[in-house]
Amino acid sequence: MKLYNLKDHQEQVSFGQAVRQGLGSNQGLFFPAELPAFDNVDELLEQDFVSRSTAILSAFIGEELAAETVSQMVGNAFQFNAPIKPVKEGIYALELFHGPTLAFKDFGGRFMAQSLAAVSDSDGNITILTATSGDTGAAVAHAFYGMDNIKVVILYPKGKISPLQEKLFCTLGGNISTVAVDGTFDDCQALVKQAFDDAELRQEVGLNSANSINISRLLAQICYYFEAVAQLPKAQREELVIAVPSGNFGNLTAGLLAKAIGLPVKRFIAATNVNDTVPRYLRTGEWAPEPTVPTISNAMDVSQPNNWPRIEELCRLKGWGLGELGYGAVNDEQTAETLREMEQEGYLCEPHGAIAYRILNEQLAEGETGLFLCTAHPAKFKEVVDEILGKDIELPAPLAKHNAMDLLSLERDNDFEQLKAVLRSVQ
Repeated sequence: MKLYNLKDHQEQVSFGQAVRQGLGSNQGLFFPAELPAFDNVDELLEQDFVSRSTAILSAFIGEELAAETVSQMVGNAFQFNAPIKPVKEGIYALELFHGPTLAFKDFGGRFMAQSLAAVSDSDGNITILTATSGDTGAAVAHAFYGMDNIKVVILYPKGKISPLQEKLFCTLGGNISTVAVDGTFDDCQALVKQAFDDAELRQEVGLNSANSINISRLLAQICYYFEAVAQLPKAQREELVIAVPSGNFGNLTAGLLAKAIGLPVKRFIAATNVNDTVPRYLRTGEWAPEPTVPTISNAMDVSQPNNWPRIEELCRLKGWGLGELGYGAVNDEQTAETLREMEQEGYLCEPHGAIAYRILNEQLAEGETGLFLCTAHPAKFKEVVDEILGKDIELPAPLAKHNAMDLLSLERDNDFEQLKAVLRSVQ
């Protein structure tokens, strides 16, 4: 598998190099030089989740890793289901929160850990540096916890993720270090990019990223789109519309890649909160990020989504117009209203899934089937959901366990020198 740097097409790397590096020169994202094509999608959809995912990921990775190795990686990573549930007539929820940290990031985080173990030399130091707006942190921390020769440093915006999200990954210790940054998620992302631009630091600590900018995480996410369609009645597959709650836009990128290799999806909808850089861009043609606004859907509080260049590149390669993407933005009041409506339908959701459901419900045409992604368990946003619905959601076992533990996070300013000191101290 060859991948090229979107900012320098002359820089081409293998899958292993892309996994180890995370980013190319000038903070460029890696993108597959060739996309596999599946002509036998109906046969693929008949397979079980692990077998089908192995086929998809092997087609991307090529001969670089043996098929048996990829199969073992997938089997180790995907040890939980991604079921669809009917919410109302013609609309289904794809539940991606049945993994160990109760969020969709478990799929990508665990597959990345398997990938890095498969392609890395056992000798050198590896330091995973990543920023999280909520769920990435837990997925990455748990995926790499206790792995030999790998240190993990996770940045998150202080006071801007839910308390239970924080407890789930800031209580581990060991090879996992967490840093509460006095700033926004976009500030955390900027610090990560600065670190990758520092060639000396990058070499010194063996820097790697586990954000959705890492190609292994992105490829893993393609698989659950196929799993969702496989569970739909065949009659509902041809007119399928999928709404994706979007912050950093890795999830939507993976969905569009699934469509590009043959998955039958009529169209996608990019659903955001009031941090609506992409919806405004699709409406006006002007890329104009504004300061990030805190919302109750905090994992989507992103004003400068890192993965958007991949979407533009894929659309260019496939000849798709950006105008074919549906879009919408929802404020907190509308999100709360939608959560109450969904409960009346008999489905308990959380803010991110509710945003995708609302926009899907508004834009779905007659004869179409709708699917929206539920990216986290409602209990991860217990304070918000309890208040809106007047409930007392019971904590699943993983959350209850970590909720009783002490936070181990460092607190730092939005300052690169302070980050460098942390990275050197964990070696």
